[in-house]
Amino acid sequence: MSEKIEKIEKKPRIINEEFLEKLVNAPSPTGFEQPAQSIYREYLNKIADKIETDVMGNVDAILNPDGNPRIILMGHVDEVGLQVKFIDEKGFIRLHMLGGIDAHLTPGNRVKILTSKGEILGVIGKKAIHLQKPEERKKIVKLDEQFIDIGASSRDEVKEIGIEIGDPIIFEHYYATLGKGDLVVSRCFDDKIGSFIIAEVIKSLKGTKFEGAIHAVSTTQEEIGTRGAITSSYSVDPQVGIAYDVTFASDSPDMKESDIGTIKLGGGPVIVRGPNINPILFNIFVETAKELKMPYQLLAAPRATGTDARSIQVTRSGVATALIAIPNRYMHSMSEVVNLNDVNMIVELSVAVIQKISKEMSFIPK
Repeated sequence: MSEKIEKIEKKPRIINEEFLEKLVNAPSPTGFEQPAQSIYREYLNKIADKIETDVMGNVDAILNPDGNPRIILMGHVDEVGLQVKFIDEKGFIRLHMLGGIDAHLTPGNRVKILTSKGEILGVIGKKAIHLQKPEERKKIVKLDEQFIDIGASSRDEVKEIGIEIGDPIIFEHYYATLGKGDLVVSRCFDDKIGSFIIAEVIKSLKGTKFEGAIHAVSTTQEEIGTRGAITSSYSVDPQVGIAYDVTFASDSPDMKESDIGTIKLGGGPVIVRGPNINPILFNIFVETAKELKMPYQLLAAPRATGTDARSIQVTRSGVATALIAIPNRYMHSMSEVVNLNDVNMIVELSVAVIQKISKEMSFIPK
């Protein structure tokens, strides 16, 4: 990046932060995403020309359905969480993971168990440090050895409260601002920030000139194998696909740039490059960012990415795919951090790229 581009003045935000907070705070553990999907549908109800929900729970908000080519925008709405596995005779609850959970971080956390009767507060317990032997203090307590205390005294009492085997669990951490307000923190920006972005993209596109049929799909079950992306990509059958997901920011003291690249909060959209990415679509994103005098960051991905992009690319006979990443600190923790200016720029860049895509455009590499 040139010095001139890096020091460019920030533009006013076009994103709806009230909607972002509402979407992020809504529960959406993998396989149990509908509370957040309901908010996604409600927000786009008067914006999209059509909204469809499939058997996997994917929500497809469609703009200009008769357009050409079909362009799928994808962000996964599911978050990592826990699940009730077993209730012992004293009323303590053992748990499963829903997605990848760091066992370092869970003890002492408050959680909400999502039951048919409402949300039940619990605490993940752990022996006090005073009572731990020296070797115990060095040990990570495995997740299958951890337990939730809801204040019950028996298995029957837990069941009377309404908790059942298989109930999903979220961490009791919610949306808040950090510092001057450019940075925000929540338990689940991975990847409700992606679902938020695609909603804001079609909101910004509405009433403008573009040729494509836009399918903004808020997908499910990404955290256990991009499952929603597989089925929704097959259903939409797009010619172009753009996935949005978080990536590791390397600007905190515990990160090493040489391992993952130079990615910083506030540095602009992260445009991913590698085998998972169509080179022509990649170039359009880079050229458009330059035209907008927008800072951007590059990320090398040497194989299929761990995102919905990998499923979009190989659906049916293949799809020209791009992956735009949002810098994120502390991924899969209860307090992930993103920069709203990055989010705003990604929306602006995406709108400009989509407005360029025409039915005559070829994405066949040459």
